[in-house]
Amino acid sequence: MSKLNFLLMSTLLLLIGSIPAHASDAPRMLDPQSQIRGVIASIQQGNARFSQSKSKKYFEHFAQRQTPRATVVTCADSRVHENGFHPSPDNDLFMVRNIGNQLVTAEGSVEYGVRHLHTPLLLIVGHAACGAIKASTGNYAEIEPAIKKELDSLRIPKDMDVTDGVLLNINQQVEAAMQKFSAEIGSGKLAVLGAFYDFRNDLKMGFGKLVITNINGSTNPDEIQSLIRSGKLIQPGNK
Repeated sequence: MSKLNFLLMSTLLLLIGSIPAHASDAPRMLDPQSQIRGVIASIQQGNARFSQSKSKKYFEHFAQRQTPRATVVTCADSRVHENGFHPSPDNDLFMVRNIGNQLVTAEGSVEYGVRHLHTPLLLIVGHAACGAIKASTGNYAEIEPAIKKELDSLRIPKDMDVTDGVLLNINQQVEAAMQKFSAEIGSGKLAVLGAFYDFRNDLKMGFGKLVITNINGSTNPDEIQSLIRSGKLIQPGNK
């Protein structure tokens, strides 16, 4: 199995990792200073567990040079993190995050991953209950200018269902990426995929599943499954 296919199969086996009870269940009743102390302690404890579990050789492998296999564009939403769909993303996923998992608001970062790090996969990940999509379908005229600018680039019809809007946005981002990187796709160097991270089970395929919804512009579920089974995801000549 090729490295690209291994990454995709790993993606399809997505399961949400465990979340500490204090992070998900406790009401936000603490004052800001207490919240800051708590999150710093959590970060330090998590980092200590991680660093102590890895050998010097682990870090030396990528200390001088990164060699990721995928550029991943996903939302800045705190409920979406790469360890939800990759067992060891270090030096394997070049992550680009912004509200609405958009190409246009992070174009340089995405281009660096594809054209300078030469990742063979560009994966665009939307997610359940996306706040950016919900906001873009309503009236956000009074929001801060910088946020408004990023919402303006989301082309979602007003009053559209949020889940439908997320799926539409994924397709639009894949289309924009295919246009920008048509040379890489046409020469067989890049596959562009869209996926829906479903922590609410909105698509009824399981809580926490990453559902592949678009492969190189194809959104037909049967064709998507056929492509995944065949492993023929890079298709020279496709536009």
